[in-house]
Amino acid sequence: MKKAPLYSRSPRQAQAAAPAPASAAAETPAVPPAAEPTAAPTVRATRGALWALAGGLVAASAMLAVQHWQPGQRVITQGDIDTAVRASLEKEPLPSAAAKAYQAIIPSVVRVTGYMRDSDDGDEEKDSGAGPDRSEGRSVGTGVVIVDNGTILTNLHVVLGAKRLRVRFSNGLVSDAQLVGAQPENDLAVLRASKLPDDLQAATMRSTADLMPGDHVIAVGNPFGIGPSVSYGVVSGLKREFRSPEGEKTLTNLIQFDAAANPGNSGGPLVTMDGSVVGVVTAILNPSDQRTFIGIGFAVPIENAASAAGMPPF
Repeated sequence: MKKAPLYSRSPRQAQAAAPAPASAAAETPAVPPAAEPTAAPTVRATRGALWALAGGLVAASAMLAVQHWQPGQRVITQGDIDTAVRASLEKEPLPSAAAKAYQAIIPSVVRVTGYMRDSDDGDEEKDSGAGPDRSEGRSVGTGVVIVDNGTILTNLHVVLGAKRLRVRFSNGLVSDAQLVGAQPENDLAVLRASKLPDDLQAATMRSTADLMPGDHVIAVGNPFGIGPSVSYGVVSGLKREFRSPEGEKTLTNLIQFDAAANPGNSGGPLVTMDGSVVGVVTAILNPSDQRTFIGIGFAVPIENAASAAGMPPF
């Protein structure tokens, strides 16, 4: 039901509308106008003027005293503001942009383990964490949740040939996963987890159309099975090509970056400072026989990765 509007009268209106007190009316002398002394109004007016003058003098004296004993307030300058901000930041430094990006993406990052032998019991807790070493019968990599129904993007080479797949979510929950899609030309695989955390968060993905060399990024993953781990760097180049050491495959249209990545980072997200995924880490370049990072990493643009999962491009 619509409420009726309420109004309040001002004190001035209330005084004008209020009836005169009965006592005041009784005290008013019932003297005809001709009997009222003619000098009374003049005397009352003079007294009022004297009282007003005296009050004005007192107020002026008070103001002069205040101005004498309390000098005017100093105007705050931009320098004062800068000094106060610096002092505040020294006491409580703000988290870095990379730390904020990490906190935004970590709920969506998973550890991916592929078991190559049927005899493996699939106990993820027993994993030595040595990274994707197929000689030990296990391959360890990283994935990123892109749909909160448990859809996960990773690299195809992380899960290729695995008899069983398991993923560990950021809250510690371990679940079996199934391979539900693949895009070999971009070394991408799509997994679906069987069990999900109640508070599972999908990553935010962002177009690479405005990505530029020099933009800051982080790579999140499980290098050599240690993780989750974060490294920080910049986009080094765009539209790069990478040929696998075995010469079996050439990947194109890659993002080159210099945030540290090593075996185990494969399939992990490449993230901008606003916490958005722009790529999936897929390879590192090392001219030697060592499978370690020397400053050149590659990621598949998220547009390709999203299409691998059947999602429309940006």
